[in-house]
Amino acid sequence: MARKIKDKERDSIDFGKTRIEPLFHSIFYPTLLSMVFASLFMVADGIFVGQGVGSNALAAINIVSPLFLATTGIALMFGVGVSFVASIHLSKNNHKAANINITQAFNVGTLLMVIISIAVFLFRIPFLRLLGSSDALLPLCLDYLLTILPGCICIVIQMIGTFVIRIDGSPKFAASLEIFPGILNIFLDWLFVFPMQMGIAGSGIASSISCAAAAAMVIWYMFFQAKTVKILRLKLSLTSFYLTARNVGYMARSGFSSMLGELAMSMILLTGNYVFIRELGEDGVAAFCVACYLYPVVFMVNNAVAQSAQPIISFNYGAGNRYRVRKAFRVSFATATICGVLATMFLTLGTKPLVSLFLEEGSNAYDIAISGLPLFAYSAIFFALNVAIIGYYQATEQNARATLYMLFRGLIFLVPAFILMPKFIFPQGMWLAVPVTECMTLGMILLTNKGIISR
Repeated sequence: MARKIKDKERDSIDFGKTRIEPLFHSIFYPTLLSMVFASLFMVADGIFVGQGVGSNALAAINIVSPLFLATTGIALMFGVGVSFVASIHLSKNNHKAANINITQAFNVGTLLMVIISIAVFLFRIPFLRLLGSSDALLPLCLDYLLTILPGCICIVIQMIGTFVIRIDGSPKFAASLEIFPGILNIFLDWLFVFPMQMGIAGSGIASSISCAAAAAMVIWYMFFQAKTVKILRLKLSLTSFYLTARNVGYMARSGFSSMLGELAMSMILLTGNYVFIRELGEDGVAAFCVACYLYPVVFMVNNAVAQSAQPIISFNYGAGNRYRVRKAFRVSFATATICGVLATMFLTLGTKPLVSLFLEEGSNAYDIAISGLPLFAYSAIFFALNVAIIGYYQATEQNARATLYMLFRGLIFLVPAFILMPKFIFPQGMWLAVPVTECMTLGMILLTNKGIISR
């Protein structure tokens, strides 16, 4: 009896009938809390490494970080995709189809990341050269890469699980998948970098252990705590392989623009690293690294907005309730606007204390970061609005539009901005490349979809 009451409380979220504002907030606040801790997870690496090892180690992490973001992108593609597909199946009470899709997302996503990790390990030196590592940074990059690879596999399980557990009606447990590992990571970072003096490798080991803990929590929930969603045993037959490929392809199309969002951040790091190391050397990359550690905080907060609106919009879109779809979008857009403005103010007004967390005051890298971060901060407001709108297109199965806008902000506008702007404004142009890219993307969205804000 107690078990039934507990399950009923966990499944009390009604995506189809509960008023939109309280429904959105009931998902948003736990999700926001989890995203903040996920941000601390990443920021802790930078703070402990910057203060405990040095600016070159900080620059090395920035060189390797595109791999971490690409991993998150793969996980988001499967997580967003299966969340969209499963939400529609659940809205039609087709639980078996939803559970088959969930099982396929976990299996294929994890297998893909295992293959990528093996390939990166085998070709680690050429891979790091491709990411822009200099000779001076290569040993540090190797130490971090080899210790972070096991964690990359666990990240896929963790992030897919976060989406699945949220649609199971347990947003608080989904939030704990970021909170507990985030706290663990901060403690292990301190332990390995300072008392144990393990250097940059200690930071990588701390991250991998924390990701493994989160993956273990997902596995425990799916097998012992879940009610609506389940992991099924898939048949090993040609028909099963064909159906898996078809369903995974559909999920990948639904979540592809989310992966592009992470790849866009990878392109920011990759292109920025090349430009900064060419123009300002290792100190320039270390300074740029501060912005790259703080930018995911902005990303995570606004990703919380999009992820909180997604199951509401997808469920009601599948049920044909267009009014609730429009209402959920308006609530998410207003929330994104507030978050974007606050993030811009936070980064602009808090430049000195924020940079001091990572770099020694008076160093060349510190001075570069102090002058550049306030310029970079203006990207936050435009980014917030872009994420809210693109999230709406994902949730309503307008994948072509979502993908197109992600390509513009992650590649078509971004790379030319990084290359051309420093030629006209140096060094400010390097810092303004991302704000200009986000602003141009928002302008294109509004020009091509004039009624989007009034939905």
